[in-house]
Amino acid sequence: MAKKPEQTASFMVRFHQKIFEEDGESNVQWRGKVSHVQGGDEQRFSDFKEAVTFIQEKLSELTLEATKEHSPEQREGILKKSLDMWKTVAQVGPKVIMDTIKDPKKQIAQIQDQIQDQISHLGDEIGEKVHIDQWRNASRSDFKKVKKSINELAGEIKKLHAKIDKLSKKK
Repeated sequence: MAKKPEQTASFMVRFHQKIFEEDGESNVQWRGKVSHVQGGDEQRFSDFKEAVTFIQEKLSELTLEATKEHSPEQREGILKKSLDMWKTVAQVGPKVIMDTIKDPKKQIAQIQDQIQDQISHLGDEIGEKVHIDQWRNASRSDFKKVKKSINELAGEIKKLHAKIDKLSKKK
């Protein structure tokens, strides 16, 4: 069977905060809108689960469209596999979003820590801050070192991609 082209589905989620007084007490309400970028469809929500449901429905439609030549049993299995990640998103996503809304600085700090951890795995020299007054034009040897590093990194990415493909085929 020929390999089908990969599909891309992008979603944009926007949140809007409304602060209001009720019975002499300040309250806050978060509402949002999720948009399917490629299709232009959108859904307003006041509960993030509604946004997740909208995204799941759009992804299901795309998966069913891409598998219309398969048997109903195959389509059902493919659809189930394609939406497995949403079980995790549906469980974890609302908490992450609420934590971010409650304390955005803390969440940004956690994301920065995670990014820094990833950078440190690539090598200490990448994680070092370069002060602008230390900049100079690259010498030929610097250029060759950078080029070699990029080629090595590209090779590692190809290896990882091959491993991911193997894992995807096993499922």
